[in-house]
Amino acid sequence: MRAEATVTGIIQGVGFRPFVYRLAVEHGLVGFVRNRGDAGVDIVVEGDEQSVKSFLESLRVRKPPLARIHTMNVRFGADSSQFRSFSIHGSFNGGDLSGSTIPPDVSICGPCLRELRDEGNRRFNYFFITCTDCGPRYTMVRRAPYDRPNTTMDEFPMCSDCEAEYRDPLNRRFHAQTVACEKCGPRIFLTDSKGKPIGSKDPVREVGRLLDEGYIVAVKGNGGFHIATATTKPNPIIRLRGTKHRTQKPFAIMARSLEAARSFAEVSLEEAELLSSPIKPIVLLRKSENYYLSEEVSPKLHNVGVMLPYTGLHAMLFDRAEEPAFVMTSANPPNEPIIKENDEALRRLGSVVDYFLLHNRKIAHRCDDSVIRVLDGGQSIIRRSRGYAPAPIQLRKLSKICVLGVGGELNSTSCVLLGGRAFISQHVGDVETIQTYQFLRETIEHLVELTKSRVEAVACDLHPRFASTALAKEFAEKLGCDVFPVQHHYAHLKSLMGESGVEEMVGVCCDGFGYGLDGKAWGGEILHCHNNGFQRVGHLEEQPMVGGDLATRYPLRMAAGILDGLVDAEKILLPNVKQLPHGAREAEVIVKQLKQGSNMETTSCGRILDAVSALLGICFERTYEGEPAMKLESTTLGGRDVLKLEPKINGDTVETTNLVYEVYEKRGLFSAGDLAYSAQSYIARSLAQLALEKADELGVKAIGFSGGVAYNGHIAVTMKRIVERNGSSFVTHSQIPPGDGGISFGQAVAASKI
Repeated sequence: MRAEATVTGIIQGVGFRPFVYRLAVEHGLVGFVRNRGDAGVDIVVEGDEQSVKSFLESLRVRKPPLARIHTMNVRFGADSSQFRSFSIHGSFNGGDLSGSTIPPDVSICGPCLRELRDEGNRRFNYFFITCTDCGPRYTMVRRAPYDRPNTTMDEFPMCSDCEAEYRDPLNRRFHAQTVACEKCGPRIFLTDSKGKPIGSKDPVREVGRLLDEGYIVAVKGNGGFHIATATTKPNPIIRLRGTKHRTQKPFAIMARSLEAARSFAEVSLEEAELLSSPIKPIVLLRKSENYYLSEEVSPKLHNVGVMLPYTGLHAMLFDRAEEPAFVMTSANPPNEPIIKENDEALRRLGSVVDYFLLHNRKIAHRCDDSVIRVLDGGQSIIRRSRGYAPAPIQLRKLSKICVLGVGGELNSTSCVLLGGRAFISQHVGDVETIQTYQFLRETIEHLVELTKSRVEAVACDLHPRFASTALAKEFAEKLGCDVFPVQHHYAHLKSLMGESGVEEMVGVCCDGFGYGLDGKAWGGEILHCHNNGFQRVGHLEEQPMVGGDLATRYPLRMAAGILDGLVDAEKILLPNVKQLPHGAREAEVIVKQLKQGSNMETTSCGRILDAVSALLGICFERTYEGEPAMKLESTTLGGRDVLKLEPKINGDTVETTNLVYEVYEKRGLFSAGDLAYSAQSYIARSLAQLALEKADELGVKAIGFSGGVAYNGHIAVTMKRIVERNGSSFVTHSQIPPGDGGISFGQAVAASKI
């Protein structure tokens, strides 16, 4: 019998061909396996009928751990007797099957880590040690098929020893495209801040020593540069904040081990599993009572972002260092993509760092670290990037058309929705600079090419002035298809529906800003969502944004606007006049603007949290996205609901002026922690109550929660308990970011009408 199989999925770069080879030999079959240019795989086997069918069944059941088979089309025929053995053929560069892709980068595996430490192994201390089961994939692939000439390893011809491993079917590096060693692979070297080489027999461990001493070092990894320094010494972190213009934004850190992480943070079983997984994302951990790292790592926050070493280089950094963890933050100028080229790093970071740890392998595609938070035992993805992208999300319904979603303006990603799978790109960032705009364009082009997608519709945000909206029109014109603008909060909730398979829900969506159907600034919405669209059935009270966008940066402006008419604005502003950039003069302008009464209004939940944060003296300036609200949540820990405000709902509107007024009036009677707890409890109870009322009116059983505020543990858990106590199901994200990183997926789902 002869069987010809065409397989799609994540099957290139994961040891699938070597697996097929060994499986065919095990079953006594002859034929061949080869990669396709569309990222699929062709398999031809011949042998007796029972062996062929057993082989095909084993393909699905015993596939390599990183492999994902999406489809396997098999054609049977008569034995041709043209093969004498089974072999791996050279790749077929053609093919137009859509739906396969290159796998994500994964962390160093256990066997490679053991070889790295084995003095008798020829890869002892080799920073770029990898095998078929680990190492960079997506970040080094220029095009499919996944063969060495199509990767950034094409500049490193294998030595005879590596070649022998590559050709040996019984070796772990059989057809591993990243195979390399000290003799033939990428080299690593240390330089000063001007790029002058510094002689060192062991540059990686030398950097570990420099970090211990408080120096700042730019470290080139698999998907871009990190900036690293010590975590127990405040001075280098303060210096880093000054040069990076990040006065308050928390820095991610890399702990030497899980045990080291537990020495300064609380680590649950779920969090430990994530930290130790092949993805090795950044996990937001709650600081422990004996937290001893510098407060400068994550100022005024109750949690800290921690990851574990995910390359051989990272593991070696800690070998002779005493620090329990290093700051390991993405090296990128404000609002620009992570740096990936050596020359660019030297040019742009020379004034920021003291040293560079560089290697000579090029990075094809930059990719930031992924970030996850565990809420109520389940994961909430904040940034879906390294380790995830571009692996697809499996959907419960099939789309009849192929849709490209280009995302929003902040924390952008792109998405290709194809059949029952959604391919979401790595984190792109805020599309506010030409560099990030170009990065988004390149990411879209690469994703479409890798998946061999024939895009039939392009979805974007409803906001007419977003740069991503202009990019959507550009792609639609080039591809000859229509553009589908999707309202921002509907996209959030459609991403939740697409992920969960729920066809109808009353969704609560809370964030900072989204362009509404009425042209106003939405941000605290209750929408009835279904396959044919949505209706806005409730929202938070509209509040004035004094000075427009300035109110998003300086939340005292929001507080003064909300309380205008109840409290003299000067009583709010003058005691805190030093918190305004222009002092008393600015306060006068704000009062004047309130009297004129021509300020834009918003229903944003984020702005309410910001106002409360400012009134309680927690945060007066937003220096990074979500800062006032994040610090408010941290203040909530150990608090209690002292206000006990009952939801005040006027028709379809949750009133918030009463909440802000109560917080203002009770500041001298209760602690900031108790009032912060009370404020978030009121918002959660009110939104849950109104959503339940609307769901009951509409006969809808599911209530969803999405948007950036869904990362707030207190609000999310409070809403969940209220909803479930009332007999409805509470739907939240687990695979897609609730924030703007999931917008591209939601746009694509909305446009596909699944």
